[in-house]
Amino acid sequence: MKSVPNAVAKPAAFLDDRLGGAGFLKRNLRKIFPDHWSFLLGEIALYSFIILLLTGTFLTFWFKPSMLETVYDGGYAPLKGVTMSEAYASTLAISFDVRGGLLIRQIHHWAALLFVGGMMIHMLRVFFTGAYRKPRELNWLIGVLLLTLALAEGLTGYSLPDDLLSGAGLRITHGVIISLPLVGTYLAFFLFGGEFPGEDIIPRFFTLHILLIPGILLALISAHLVLMWVQKHTQMPGRGRTNANVVGGPFFPAFMAKAGAYLLFTLATVSGLATFAQINPIWLFGPYTPASISAGSQPDFYMGFLEGSLRLMLPWEINLFGTAHAGTLPLNVIIPALVPLGLIMTGLALYPFLERWVTGDNSEHHIAERPRNNPHRTAIGMSAVTFYGVLWIMGANDEIAANFHISLNWTTYIGRVLIFVAPVLAYVITYRMCLGLQRSDAAQIAHGVETGVIKRLPHGEFIEVHTPPGADRVAVLHSKVPVPARFADGGPKEGVRPARLRGPLGRLRRRMSSAYGGEKVPLDGDGHDRAAIETPEAKDRR
Repeated sequence: MKSVPNAVAKPAAFLDDRLGGAGFLKRNLRKIFPDHWSFLLGEIALYSFIILLLTGTFLTFWFKPSMLETVYDGGYAPLKGVTMSEAYASTLAISFDVRGGLLIRQIHHWAALLFVGGMMIHMLRVFFTGAYRKPRELNWLIGVLLLTLALAEGLTGYSLPDDLLSGAGLRITHGVIISLPLVGTYLAFFLFGGEFPGEDIIPRFFTLHILLIPGILLALISAHLVLMWVQKHTQMPGRGRTNANVVGGPFFPAFMAKAGAYLLFTLATVSGLATFAQINPIWLFGPYTPASISAGSQPDFYMGFLEGSLRLMLPWEINLFGTAHAGTLPLNVIIPALVPLGLIMTGLALYPFLERWVTGDNSEHHIAERPRNNPHRTAIGMSAVTFYGVLWIMGANDEIAANFHISLNWTTYIGRVLIFVAPVLAYVITYRMCLGLQRSDAAQIAHGVETGVIKRLPHGEFIEVHTPPGADRVAVLHSKVPVPARFADGGPKEGVRPARLRGPLGRLRRRMSSAYGGEKVPLDGDGHDRAAIETPEAKDRR
């Protein structure tokens, strides 16, 4: 398109006459965005956040963040006359007495789940394609911080209704905080305003949930989008796509139309779930009382892995000076509460820098890498996903035992074994699958794509006819580059190594660089054994 559309030209002229901003507006409205379905995964989280802001604003008009007791006299007959907190009573009022209140409340809850789920799947896409590499390390760190804050936002919002289920979650939160050595008691008293449950935790969580954390999230999301806009979006490999260009459609009208439709689709999906799939029916749980607990209680999915880690942990504790009176360090709470989350979040934050330290790769990357072409990274990612998945499943070990008639103890024992064995198996299997897919790519380059057509040669042999891959497919296959390994051992002619590569840490770096980087399965023409994959037709001609 050589001419600028009137919808762009006229507003640009209007602003230029008054603010001198025509150049800025024209340049940014015509900014090119790559076109690939996986890039819309982050949009799910963004649009869910917008829905959360709108529905949350609606709910604040009727919710009372108070733990003062009141006698319920609302529209839900089974709870009439029951003493409960004003927070729980106002949530019931929203559900049964406010027009559209239950629908909005369920939209809000489903959007919260979609927000966290969208962030998780978006981060997996970024990780497996290497989109966190230079110059996007800062944006990756912002994404990790956003995910951490989203978990905290979910915890504070989940606790606000003050029903029996959310109260059980608060009880666990209090137990985790108070188990911290030295500072745990002080932090618990500061947060809860005294002994559990106190009267301050709901008002304080309400302030965190609607003011502090959303404000930080909004600022970080804005920074995330600005950095993405300035650094330009990564693009999938293909014909004509390089690190120096962007192939796709303009922001206006192509991307804006697509984004608008996707926003409406996300809203329709969440609204459909809220209409037809009931979630968090607090009126069935009843108000929270510290003396009560519910069987089969489960948190929202994003907290399931912490629940699983608590259930799998051995009953370890350290009594200082041999007596509980002198002080107890409850490892059975501290380790599952802090170690899994710390491993996942710290690993995510450090991985771009650890990878660069191992490979020595300081170049800019704007082409997304196919996961198969970096098998170690893909295997590490799948190990982390498996580790998370085992903990998540074990968060429902009581439900598994009850529904499948398995001993609860055996589900716990199996989970304790799987938490160590499953990630290792996932690593080995994923690594071998990546190498197998690379060999398949090399075979396509060497003798083409299978057509399903069987041909008989003059000497009686039956073969399958192959056809050369299309130009787009060839461009994708040839986008593969060896994983950098600048510090790998180069053999006896390597010369004197620099000081940073000598010593124990230097030797470790060289070994990791040799194992992590380099070409695992060369494409044909880059050293691949052509005779090993030569077609029967070629042999016959020869």
